[in-house]
Amino acid sequence: MKLVVQVKLLPTPVQAAALDATLRACNRAADQASRVAYETGVTSRNDLQKAVYTDLKAQYALSAQPVVRVVKKVVDAYSTLRANLKAGHLGPADSKRHRKAIGSPIAFRPQAAQPFDDRCLSWQMDSRTISIWTVHGRLKNIGFAASPDQLKTLVAYRKGESDLIFRDGKWFLAATCEIPDPEVFEPVDWIGVDRGIVNLATTSDNTNYQGRRLSRYRRWQARKRAELQAKKTRSATRRLARRAKREHRHATQMNHVISKEIVSVAQRTGRGMAVEELGGVRDRVRLRRDQRGTLSAWPFHQLGQHLVYKARRAGVPFLEVDPAYTSQRCPRCGHTGRANRPDRDHFRCRRCGLAGPADLVAGVNVRDRARSAWVFVTNPSLQGPPRPEARCAP
Repeated sequence: MKLVVQVKLLPTPVQAAALDATLRACNRAADQASRVAYETGVTSRNDLQKAVYTDLKAQYALSAQPVVRVVKKVVDAYSTLRANLKAGHLGPADSKRHRKAIGSPIAFRPQAAQPFDDRCLSWQMDSRTISIWTVHGRLKNIGFAASPDQLKTLVAYRKGESDLIFRDGKWFLAATCEIPDPEVFEPVDWIGVDRGIVNLATTSDNTNYQGRRLSRYRRWQARKRAELQAKKTRSATRRLARRAKREHRHATQMNHVISKEIVSVAQRTGRGMAVEELGGVRDRVRLRRDQRGTLSAWPFHQLGQHLVYKARRAGVPFLEVDPAYTSQRCPRCGHTGRANRPDRDHFRCRRCGLAGPADLVAGVNVRDRARSAWVFVTNPSLQGPPRPEARCAP
């Protein structure tokens, strides 16, 4: 599996100025290559490189390999645009967003990230420094800060490009590491995980991760955001951007903590992990106006991504099961009905009388579906018609 390790660079003011000039030159060159690609319709890497290589080297004082990386960045940007258009992510062809996307060449920010390969950038792990090509020559002995785990991963598995990033006044390098997938063990049982808004995650072990603090924090951020938006000044706009990043980091940290704990419990007890397949939930559900912001800010997708990659890295079996009626079905007698869940928090079966927290019941149902589905995943010969209720994580 691929893992990105991000380390913080510690350049001197002179080194930082050279890095800044390099980013700006590479992105000006990328803008020019993008205009050529847009006007000629050439998006093949080799053809575009032949068309712009000489001009970019001469005009922006770039060496050969940085020009190749710039062209590759432009080609990848147009490939992403075509994929988004094909998938309908930019709306129908007559929509304003769609027309804007195809109406002009792709532009790059002056300080957008720039990829460097091993010909342009080298790592000295023992001294925790890097050497990197810049428009002012090769810079050596630029320090970087990394944790012992990050350093160990970089030494053993770093492979491919590293991206130079400037964000919030700080310099970073994001290195791609190819980590071999551990063998997935045979689970002795399963942990069902129910994701929600009031409770971010509830497991079939009755471990509950409440979302009350996150919801309260986001309501407070929404009030501050409204106050800043009312000012309509440049300073308010900058503060809004900083607040948005801070809020995103807060939710991401919570998802990391929750997913790490769930995966560690599954690994320690030899169990697999199962979640509901919630793709397209925003398209399936119609909400009142006052509920739309809450659902849009619900970090369930990111939590699911964290669970997937952490489980894969730990060798924990992972399944996504059909979410239909998990909170309305009785795990003891199988009776399913809306009346089994009289309100958001409580479950009471109308047939056998089983009662308990609704999210816990949903987690137990997810676990039970994973138990039955795993038999067909591991023994395809037993499988009859295709079963839509479960699929393995990628």
